[in-house]
Amino acid sequence: MTALVWDGAGTRKWETGVDKGVLYIPNGSGVYDIGYAWNGLTTVTESPTGAEVTKTYADNIIYGALLSVEEFEGTIEAYTYPDEFAVCDGFFVPDQGVMVGQQPRHVFGLSYRTRIGNDVTPELGYKLHLVYGALASPSEKAYATVNDSPEAIAFSWDFTTTPVGVTGQKPTSVIVIDSTKVSPSDLAELETFLYGGVGTDPSLPSPDAVLAIFSGALTTATPTAPTYNSTTDIVTIPSVTGVVYYTDADGDLAAGSFGPISANVLIKARPASGYKFPLVTDDDWLIVFS
Repeated sequence: MTALVWDGAGTRKWETGVDKGVLYIPNGSGVYDIGYAWNGLTTVTESPTGAEVTKTYADNIIYGALLSVEEFEGTIEAYTYPDEFAVCDGFFVPDQGVMVGQQPRHVFGLSYRTRIGNDVTPELGYKLHLVYGALASPSEKAYATVNDSPEAIAFSWDFTTTPVGVTGQKPTSVIVIDSTKVSPSDLAELETFLYGGVGTDPSLPSPDAVLAIFSGALTTATPTAPTYNSTTDIVTIPSVTGVVYYTDADGDLAAGSFGPISANVLIKARPASGYKFPLVTDDDWLIVFS
């Protein structure tokens, strides 16, 4: 046996900072298929609630302890936000630059990064935080006159979450990945999903897909292009295992005939849960109506 050692070299770790924020808005099927860079992110405060103990008594002793459901909520603070966040903040945008308030609020996903350092390597690594099913609450915005000590307005939103399913586990709203403890290649695979790349739109994979990345269980699938018959205006959606075709307006598309179309349509593809695309892949096709 060995004795415990406190504060050994390289063991004095800390976390700091927040960066690389990304907003994800789910499509009609609830899939977070497109992400938007969140510039000006200053603080994300995680505030879990619940998991409170209720003791039960019998035979003059504590018979058991029951835990209430744990919930994940928090606060986002930033100097600015993506235009696409407007629908999550209760605005309807009929035209660019025009916003109608007090409308239904859309659910969103979020990813952000915090830094890890220690006494030997100040930039040791980072943690990726993935948040699902978030819903922002109305927030106060204070607009003040410019004076001799001007400050930029700091926006703030409280949010709650609705957990999503995880195979074999309880539903969750948050996943955290530690770059210092996972395979670099698996981490790069996840970041290709989160931040996008050549031929790949940024997206927030489901919890099951995230776990599959780090278990080595992802299977490669290569999408093929839909075909268009200009005589009938019918688009044919291919049947490819591991590939889901969709449009932003119609959601997921079944293999086979789609249409007839009466205007240009952008067909997109994403990996099904448990699959990935090659690094350089065509995953959207503009069908030009003629």
